[in-house]
Formats: sequence, C-alpha cells, structure tokens
Amino acid sequence: AAKKYGTPLYVFDLDILKEQTDRIRAGFGPGISLCYAMKANPFLTGYMAQWSDRIEVCSMGEFRICRRLQVPLEKLFISGVMKKRDDIREILSYCGNKCAYTVESPLHFQYFAEWSEEHPEDGVLRLYPRLTSGNQFGMDEDTVLEILKKAKELPGIEAEGIHYFSGTQKKNLKRHQKELAYLDEFLKKAAQIPGLYVPALYEVCYKEDGTIASFTPTDASVPASVEKQIVMDITDTYYPKAPVVPFIKATQDRVVLEIQRGCIRGCRFCQAGMLYRPTRERDVEFLKQKAVEMLDATGHEEISLSSLSSSDYSQLPELVNFLMEECDRRGVNISLPSLRIDAFSLDVMKKVQDIKKSSLTFAPEAGSQRLRDVINKGLSRDVILEGAGKAFEGGWNKVKLYFMLGLPTETEDDMKGIAHLCEEIAERYYEIPKDQRNGKCQITASTSFFVPKPFTPFQWAPMCREEEFLDRARIVREEIHAQLNQKSIRYNWHEADVTVLEGILARGDRKVGDAILKAYEHGALFDAWSEYYHPEYWKEAFAECGIDTDFYTIRERSDDEIFPWDFIHIGVTKKFLLREWKRAHEETVTPNCRMQCSGCGAAKYQGG
Repeated sequence: AAKKYGTPLYVFDLDILKEQTDRIRAGFGPGISLCYAMKANPFLTGYMAQWSDRIEVCSMGEFRICRRLQVPLEKLFISGVMKKRDDIREILSYCGNKCAYTVESPLHFQYFAEWSEEHPEDGVLRLYPRLTSGNQFGMDEDTVLEILKKAKELPGIEAEGIHYFSGTQKKNLKRHQKELAYLDEFLKKAAQIPGLYVPALYEVCYKEDGTIASFTPTDASVPASVEKQIVMDITDTYYPKAPVVPFIKATQDRVVLEIQRGCIRGCRFCQAGMLYRPTRERDVEFLKQKAVEMLDATGHEEISLSSLSSSDYSQLPELVNFLMEECDRRGVNISLPSLRIDAFSLDVMKKVQDIKKSSLTFAPEAGSQRLRDVINKGLSRDVILEGAGKAFEGGWNKVKLYFMLGLPTETEDDMKGIAHLCEEIAERYYEIPKDQRNGKCQITASTSFFVPKPFTPFQWAPMCREEEFLDRARIVREEIHAQLNQKSIRYNWHEADVTVLEGILARGDRKVGDAILKAYEHGALFDAWSEYYHPEYWKEAFAECGIDTDFYTIRERSDDEIFPWDFIHIGVTKKFLLREWKRAHEETVTPNCRMQCSGCGAAKYQGG
C-alpha cells in the first residue's frame, strides 16, 4: 500500500510549496501518495491539483471550487461533505464512480446504494465507511461492519476499507469517550475563568415571536454572564520590538505604533467607541522608544500612529515633533490617520505630507447638523468649513468626505444636506484668489449604508431595506448634480445588498449561525470580494433554516427586549445605551468624556 504523508504545509510562496512537494516525493520514494487537504483555498487548489495525487474535499463550497477549477475527478476524495440528499445527488451526478467517497452514516450509504442501482453501467463506487466517536454523523463498529457486509452484496459498490476518526480498536474508542468526558469537565472549568464564553454551556429559549425569552447556563457552576477583561496600564505591558516583516507586498506595509486605546467621543453608531472604553493612553517616552526599536528592526519606510481618535492623545504634539525629526533623519514617511482637522493637525500634515499627492479626510457622517446631533458626532458645520478653509489656504485641493445613509430619524432634507455641504466646501475653495489656488478643487463624497451594531445606542434601531438604501443614494446623487460646482464633486456609495447581509449577521442570534454554515455548504466563500459574492447562496441558506431576514434588519426592538449579546458585560451598561437611544430621538448631544462623565459604567475600571 502507498505511504501517506499527512503533515500540512503552511507556506504562501508557490515556489517553496513546489520545492517542498518535490522534496517529500524524493525522500519517500515512488510509493508515496500525497493527499492535499483543500481548506477552501482556490488560489492553491489549482497548483496542488498538479502536484498532489489526491485532494480531500470537506464541504460543498470546496467541491464547487474544485469543479470550477476543473480538478481531475480521479484526484478528488470527497470527505465530510455528504450531509444532504441533494448534495450527494449533485456530487454523484458530476463525479460518478471516478471519485472516492467517505460515508458517514447508514442514511448516506442508502443514498449511494440507490444511485448505484440506478446507474449500474457507471462502474464501481469506492466507499470508505467512517467510524467516528462523539460525532453526530458517526457510526459504531457494528454499523460499519453492517455497511461493509451490505456493500459486498450490492452491484456497483466497493468498500475499500474503513476510514477511522479516533482509533482502530475498541479500546481507542473507549479512550476517546473518556477524553470527551474530560473535555466536558474542562469546558465547565474554563467557563469559570473571567472573560471566557463557552457557547455549549448556555441554553437559549425563544418566545413565539422569535425574540429571546431567556439565556441561561446549563450548569450551576457556570456564571450567568461573561465579563469583559481589560488591561488598564497599556504602557507597562508587552509591545513587539521586531514585528514580522513579510517577504511579499502586504497591505499594512509599515510600522504601526498604537498610541492609545478607547475613545472619548460618544458617537452613537460606533461599536468600537463603546467596546474599548475607557480611554487608556501610552506614555510618550515608551512610544518614542518603541518607534525607534521597530524602525531599526524592520527597515520599514513608513510609520503610522494607530488609535480611534489620534487627535485626542494628550501628548500628541511632543510625539509628532519627535517622529518628524527621527523620520526625517531616516527618510521614513509618517502616516497620521484619525486626526481632527484643526490648526495643529494641518500644520503637522503640511510638514510630513507631499501636498501635491495628498488629500484630507473629514467624516461628518451626516449631511445636516440636526442629524449630526442625533448621532452625537460632535462636529458642527462651522468647524467643517473652517477646517476645509484652512486646508485649502495651506495648499490642499483634495478633500474626502465620509457619510452614512439610513441613520435613525433621517429625512430627505438630511440626505440632500450631503450635497449642500459638499457645495459649501467647494465654494469655500473658490473664495481663494485664483492665483493662490492649487489647481482645481476635487471633493469626493462617499456614503456607506448604516448597519446597527450590538453594544451601541443604535442597537434598537431598524435598518433600511436594500431598495430603500438605493433610493436614498439616488436622492443624494441627483442633488449633487443640481449644485453649481457639481463638476468638482464626485459621489460614491456602498453596495446595498452586502450591507443588508452585514445587518443580518451583526445582530443575528444562534439561528443565524446555522444559516452561515448552510451558506458555506452552498458555496459561499470570500464574500467580501465582489467577484466571489453570490447572494443566492445566502438566500437559499436563510430559506432552508426558516429565517425571516426582516426580523433581524427592519424591525425596531422594544426597550426591554433581550438581545443575543446581553449576557456579555462590556462595562458600558445597557441602561446607558438605552438612555443615549432616547437622547438621539431628542436630538440631544452628550458631551465627550473629558468634558463630562455621562455615567456609562466604564468608570468601574478606574481609568479613562
């Protein structure tokens, strides 16, 4: 029998992968049979189909990728896919007797037996009955033997052997059962560690309307809630001195210096702003030291300051002045995201950026002051126009503006306000004498569609339907086209169908988890890439699971509804979030944390 080599190859360079494959073959001789576990990686599958003897397919998504890449049928080993009759029918109709299959239950074997009897002329089906323990599709030894016996009696089926999951002897099965018992005890003990959540130890009960009636632990030793764990002193803690440097081009190809965690702003749509409270700053001397160490160790040509709101870091002037001197000596660029556009920020950016190539970014989020107050943005029209004016006078001529459509209480006037704000910024540019302008003004307005998130004041809010989002984008586009300086304004908007899916997943419960698995089995994979996104897979999955997607998106929640995430305590209380939800409808602004403590609950961590 051919030897099997089962060690996975965790590499990304194809030349190295080919070299290792050849070395394995040379080391083991001609008798080796290489089997590649696909793991839903279409990039590597096409190459491994050439270099390996067999590809193990473990899901319908992986099967469909192999089919799309036209992997030779003789190389496919279908393992763990057969969960439904329709899946088996699809696979058999395409592969027939040219693949090897794993059978995981007597019911699945029956499907193969039926196919064999219907297609006797197609040759012999090779089956591997799978003996497992603690698996919902697994079989005991007697059942496996029974299938083998039946296989010998059926024309067109040949069972080449038993595929064992946890051992080949009964003593190994018993040992595995002991391991499962130990695992159960381990999970109970793990659940008592603060911050750890063990889903299997909590039970959810639902009301007739689909909302949650209760969420309770299944064992008395398991806590009823999970408490967020937080490090308050983030200076006296580990920070990498020598980050891994990839040997290929990476998106984040720079040194990242995290200057603080948390945010003092209370934007009501922002999940990160609530989750990472309270604000914790790193000491400026610590940051200086780490910046030098990482630049020395990596050779990166850029360094970026990372935080939710860099302008709120109290020692920012000292840090930036140090970095400008250090980076100028090294020829390293500085990236300063998350800055508020004020006089200091503009002065800094003017020194560290190439004005001819740079653009400034504002995030008003809403077109009208009324709606900015609703979302507690803390950014007025005057501040936006003043910042844009200073930027234009400083030599910039490109401005990016980020907005959201579909926010709670949004009206048509709020939507049109996006176009009007862009026009006012363009007018501010053309107030500058022509001989002092830096070419033509370019304003890019981008709108994403609002998705309510857990642990935010807007977790109670309804969400728009796909067609409503597109209608709102149309209103903005038409209003921009009606402006005097429309040629200076460019408008982009996000995909509405993907946004709706994001909304379902954002506030989904355990039932949505079942649908995610179904979608994957249908072939959903890499959905963030538009060329791989297939909405029909998700629609089929939701339909099979009996899920009404409107329940998770367009429905407004009652004040006392139990949410799927309520058992997690993040410091910020649900009482505070509900109070902010009410203040949003009152169009009342809540001061930031440095101006006034609003009693959100995060003060329990004694910081911020």
